[in-house]
Amino acid sequence: MTETEADRSAQTRCGYVAIIGAPNAGKSTLLNLLAGTKLSIVSPKVQTTRSRVLGIRIEGDAQVVFVDTPGIFQPRRRLDRAMVHAAWEGAGDADLVLLLIDAERGIDADADRILANLHDGGRKVVVALNKVDLVRRSNLLELAAKLNETGVVTDIFMISALTGDGVSDLLDHLAKRLPDGPWLFPEDQLSDVPMRQLAAEITREKLFLQLHQELPYAATVETETWEEFDNGDVRIGQVVFVQREGQRAIILGKGGRQIRAIGEAARTELQELLERKVHLFLHVKVREQWTEDPERYRAMGLDHKV
Repeated sequence: MTETEADRSAQTRCGYVAIIGAPNAGKSTLLNLLAGTKLSIVSPKVQTTRSRVLGIRIEGDAQVVFVDTPGIFQPRRRLDRAMVHAAWEGAGDADLVLLLIDAERGIDADADRILANLHDGGRKVVVALNKVDLVRRSNLLELAAKLNETGVVTDIFMISALTGDGVSDLLDHLAKRLPDGPWLFPEDQLSDVPMRQLAAEITREKLFLQLHQELPYAATVETETWEEFDNGDVRIGQVVFVQREGQRAIILGKGGRQIRAIGEAARTELQELLERKVHLFLHVKVREQWTEDPERYRAMGLDHKV
């Protein structure tokens, strides 16, 4: 390390902050707000986030590397187990853990299991009560008191990930608690998510938003081709994997109208994100046992063996 680098590392802080919580607590919404751009997809469907996503934020002299993790719940299937494992793995590797709790739901069964696991592991966490604008103050104070009684909470912040209320105070606190050291990423880097993966996630989000009731939990999207043109355009080919032919028919829609609407919504957002023209081509394939296929797990950054 040069003298200049040594001087800078003595003045800076850097570390990982894992965002954990039950499904639909608002983790991805908070990550996108903190990063200042869309990195993690959001939908009303539980377990929308399937793998860890990094969001990098500079706050004063600190580089805060947020890790958005899948929601933690009682797993029933292999895919569930892989996602919950990824969440706890992200928490175990982090310098700080931020537990996000939906203030409307309070300490439900999923949150209670998370708190018990943290207690058994001797892990301390910062808690952010989310959606506080929807809850009476007296109920918030009662919830905060219950959390303090668990013995695993160091600090509690009341925020709205949707509006940003209270988030600046939370960010300032987390940044000041990170260890001293040099920044791990370039100053202008916002994430480590490959653009091919983010593009697939954006399409998967549109699937969930447009087919929330009809679309099965076990559907996934992969970017198969990415071709850059001299004029700046990009051609993206993606495959939507489902488990049954009936699910394929739902996504295609009558005369292909549904898949065209999904593709148009995804293409519009991708063009805004990439700031250039996008040619998006979607194909729907039936792969009955894709949730048991190790290759699909590797594509999502998950461990198939857990």
